[in-house]
Amino acid sequence: MQSVVAALYPPKCALCSEPTEADFGLCPACWRDTRFVEGAICDACGVGLAGEAIGGERLYCDDCLAHARPWLRGRAAYAYAGGGRKLVIALKSGDRTEIARVVAPLMAWAARPLLRPETVIVPIPLHWSRRMRRRYNQAALLALALGRQTERQVCPDALVRMRRTPPLDFPDRNERFALLEDAIAANPVRAGEIRQRPVLLVDDVMTSGATFGAATRACYAAGASEVCILALARAAKDA
Repeated sequence: MQSVVAALYPPKCALCSEPTEADFGLCPACWRDTRFVEGAICDACGVGLAGEAIGGERLYCDDCLAHARPWLRGRAAYAYAGGGRKLVIALKSGDRTEIARVVAPLMAWAARPLLRPETVIVPIPLHWSRRMRRRYNQAALLALALGRQTERQVCPDALVRMRRTPPLDFPDRNERFALLEDAIAANPVRAGEIRQRPVLLVDDVMTSGATFGAATRACYAAGASEVCILALARAAKDA
C-alpha cells in the first residue's frame, strides 16, 4: 500500500514542489538557499556571529551586550532570509501547517543546549481575534512538533494575549518593547504547568525580542525556574 501511495503522491520539496527522496524535506536548490544558524552564535538571542566558536565559550552580539535579555539563553534554527524566510511565510500566511513537521528536526538540534529533562515547551500566544482569522497559532504548531521530536511536555495554552497588538514592523526598539508591556500573561488555569520548572518559549521569528521579553516576564511571574527562547528564524536586523 505504501508503494502505491508513493507512486500516486511522490515526495515533493516543502518549498518548491520539486521531487525529493523523502516527505517533509527540501530539494537541493532550496537547501542551498536556506541559511542555518551555526558556528559562532549569540548565546542570548541566537543570531549568527562573524568568526568561529571557541570551545564552550559563550558569545554575545552587540545588541545583547547593550541590552540585557530577561531570558537565560536563546537559539534559532534558520536565518530569516532566503529559504528560512520562505518557510516562515508558508507556515504563517500560507496555511502550510505541515511546515512545522519539516523544521522540527533542525529546531530540536538548535535547542539542544537549552533543554533539560523537565523542560516544558510553551509557544508564544496569539490574540483570540488573530487566531480566529488565521485558524491556528503557528508558534503552537512549532512547539507541538518540537515536543514530539524532543519528547518534552508541551503546554500550548500556558500563556495568553491580554490585548491585540499591531504588527511590530516599525524600526524603533523602545516602541516595540513599550507596545508589548503587559500584553502577555500566564494562563491562571495552566500556571501549575510551569511553576518551578524550566520553560522553553517558542515562536516563528525573533527580531527585536520584544515579544519574547514580554512572554519571559509572564513565565517568571508564574514561577518558572528559568526561561530560554527558541525561534524558527532569527532576523538579524536589530542584532
